Amino acid sequence: MLSVFDQGPALACPSPFNLAAHVLRQADRLAGKIALSVVGSTKAQHWSYTQLKRAILGTGTGLLQSGLNPGDIALMRLGNTVDFPIAYLGAISVGIVPVPTSSQLTEPEMAKIIQDLKPAAVLRDLNVACANHPVQITLSDLTAMRDLPPATFQMGDPERMAYVVYTSGTSGKPRAVAHAHRAIWARQMMVDGWYGLREDDRLCHAGAFNWTYTLGTGLMDPWTIGATALIPEPGTDLSTLPALLRDHQATIFAAAPGVFRKVVGTTDKLALPHLRHGLCAGEKLSPTLHTQWKHATGTELFEAYGMSECSTFISSSPEHPARGEALGQPQPGRRVAILGPDGPVPQGTEGTIAIHRSDPGLMLTYLNAPDEAQARMQGDWFLTGDQGAMAVDGQITYLGRDDDMMNAGGYRVSPVEVEAVLSQYPGITQAGAAAVEVKQDTFLIAAFYTGPEKLDEDALRTYVEANLARYKQPRAFIHLPELPTGGNGKLLRRALPAYFKATTE
Repeated sequence: MLSVFDQGPALACPSPFNLAAHVLRQADRLAGKIALSVVGSTKAQHWSYTQLKRAILGTGTGLLQSGLNPGDIALMRLGNTVDFPIAYLGAISVGIVPVPTSSQLTEPEMAKIIQDLKPAAVLRDLNVACANHPVQITLSDLTAMRDLPPATFQMGDPERMAYVVYTSGTSGKPRAVAHAHRAIWARQMMVDGWYGLREDDRLCHAGAFNWTYTLGTGLMDPWTIGATALIPEPGTDLSTLPALLRDHQATIFAAAPGVFRKVVGTTDKLALPHLRHGLCAGEKLSPTLHTQWKHATGTELFEAYGMSECSTFISSSPEHPARGEALGQPQPGRRVAILGPDGPVPQGTEGTIAIHRSDPGLMLTYLNAPDEAQARMQGDWFLTGDQGAMAVDGQITYLGRDDDMMNAGGYRVSPVEVEAVLSQYPGITQAGAAAVEVKQDTFLIAAFYTGPEKLDEDALRTYVEANLARYKQPRAFIHLPELPTGGNGKLLRRALPAYFKATTE
């Protein structure tokens, strides 16, 4: 049998359609229910469904009054606050296309994105780094918009562009991933295929408001079915998360593996009487961490696999837990295959994980590289770049990347982008970057370089801090006489971690 798993056709997205209207479809019915609580050491902030919808649609009105039009691109440079999802959904509600970006990105990185994207405006917290742009709508402007009369949802073709997210490209240039309004419709397949989410749930996500994992799993998906979202306030110490989960009666906890690792590292046992299970995504969950979580909490941890181009589409769930070290299986409505050069490979054989082009969650294209988007298609299949193997029951085991992409705290980072920045530093003749394991299941980005002499590490750190987002910054710098290369003189990045290990033993 071939490695193709078809979970049945996805429900067709209705038309006309609007992503924000779908997210807020329960708001009138659940008017007084708490949609969002921002929790932490200070007094919790609570947003009812009525307050949330009013703020979002008021923002939509304000953005139109500011001169933006449906179809315009609005680059988001906002911090880790509730202002982020309100502005994001406010733009989408009236057909403006928001582009969420990490607040960690530096001014030089933003200059490249602005040049590439050519946005009509920047939605701007002045405390967040950004390059110059002639049209900036400030955070105070956005906050004032919430009291304006509510806009009317701009309904239309579910295939039209709704938002854009940036992801690291293998070439070193970040790719602008364009998604359609139908992308939110596809996320219904996660509700049963991963979350086991119910209207009475209180889902706590440990990520920042301005992370797309938080926007989807932590906010929009709970709101779509009428649940309550819990988000820790900015600056929350991860060691306090167990107390927050307990005190605010969280029933589901979602985070990247690194957060779960820090939570279970605080104690052998965690008393979380309301918690039903945890949700994990962003990077591969290790068997050791999975076992530690189950031992500490007495609850399961369900993993999901996805990417910026299609969010998550393979997962374990309460109804279908993963077997052994498998990721899980394709979610209901998904069609997934394991491909070789000639198409689907036999079950049990390694190949590239791929998702069918008909999936409603699949991106429209890369705005800045449409040819690259087309190059990732093999017939009717979109190639993820990750390797896996499919068992006879459809469960898929992850076998790693087929390129040199690094994972840093749930973010995929191109080594080419890091190397390009390092190569501009005086005294470096060649640079290489790779993820290295510093202790079990804990990885960091290391920089390897050649040059006449070893350089001052503090100066190197200052330089990368000014030119790379924090999650892209190398945490170690290793001077070598030469970097490993193949017969054609090409850098062998996969050989670099051994050099790190040799210098630390």
